[in-house]
Amino acid sequence: MSQRDKPLLASALFGLGACSSLPESGPSAQDVQQQQLTGDQELRYEVVDIDPWVVQALRRRGYESFSARFGDRTLSPEPVIGVGDSVTVTIWEATSGGLFSAPIVADKIGAGSNSAMIPEQVVGRDGGITVPYAGRIHVAGKTTRAVQATVEKALEGKAIEPQVLVSLSRPVSNSVSVGGEVTAGARVPLSVKGDRLLDVLASAGGVRAPVNETFVELSRGSTTSRMPLLTIIANPSENIYLRPNDVLTLVRDPQTFIAYGATGRNAEIPFEADGLTLAQALSKAGGLLDSRSDPRGVFVFRYEPDSVFRAIRPTSPLLARNSLVPVVYRLNLADPNSLFLEQSFHIVNRDLIYVSNSPSTEVQKVFGILSGGIAPIGTAASIATYAK
Repeated sequence: MSQRDKPLLASALFGLGACSSLPESGPSAQDVQQQQLTGDQELRYEVVDIDPWVVQALRRRGYESFSARFGDRTLSPEPVIGVGDSVTVTIWEATSGGLFSAPIVADKIGAGSNSAMIPEQVVGRDGGITVPYAGRIHVAGKTTRAVQATVEKALEGKAIEPQVLVSLSRPVSNSVSVGGEVTAGARVPLSVKGDRLLDVLASAGGVRAPVNETFVELSRGSTTSRMPLLTIIANPSENIYLRPNDVLTLVRDPQTFIAYGATGRNAEIPFEADGLTLAQALSKAGGLLDSRSDPRGVFVFRYEPDSVFRAIRPTSPLLARNSLVPVVYRLNLADPNSLFLEQSFHIVNRDLIYVSNSPSTEVQKVFGILSGGIAPIGTAASIATYAK
């Protein structure tokens, strides 16, 4: 070996020796697989290959259907009077001179009025209101027609052929509470015709937050369910009829995922509240970089609820530790079938999508170091040769 070649060889050996300390954007696909276990052989996270069975198992992770959960596809029952409602009662008699007739005025040809309006009353906790000469009338849980018949029967023999009209002036019990990201949060009365969810939102002034970031939480009794507003708008079957005492809460919750590694765009990227697939997410992130990416190393890092992950790995030791299980979903895009799978695998809020570097990337870095070191040496050798 000539003396001039020795520096070149030393530079090459130095570059190869520096391979282990080359800068990287993250773990390789092999590292993600091998580093599941700690030094004590304790499982740190689960690596799960995305296949049709996993995609099917994860469908239950989606938002629950209002239609399926509450089953209200028909009109709500006719409103009834409840405790706290304000009620007015008007009574007519067939002729003047009765209990509810105004006195005849002297020197007047016509008779006085044959009706009287009882001042507005709030239905008490005993469920009743007071009607003069009829006493305490129980009205809670009854329709206005039923109360009219009850009052008329109570006045028989006291008033002259009484006719009664009962009306709800402020139906507090037959209303829905609307709050959160709405223009005017309030108790919205339900009409006799029946009101769907979007009708009630419109009565509350509409949504204050962006629609694509808004979720609707519906509470009925002890049951609460949540859905994206976009899904309810797009799917009429989810625009269910509401019931008295339902509680609607609109929550603004921007959805984002993080793209990292060998993608065209490393960033936190927002998406619509009704979700997106892995294929759409990779597209938003600029796709995989041809010069760097390993198509066999596409990963989705996620904390999965134990109730969901149990269907995928029922024997996982991580299920006994926490309610949220660290999971790494792996997709091999070198397999053409994976292009179908990525269109069915749904991204959820705060997922991290990581694309590892190809092993050849490290070789390219070594050659880059070598070429960077050899070029000055070669130039110096040429100058020395020329000087001789």
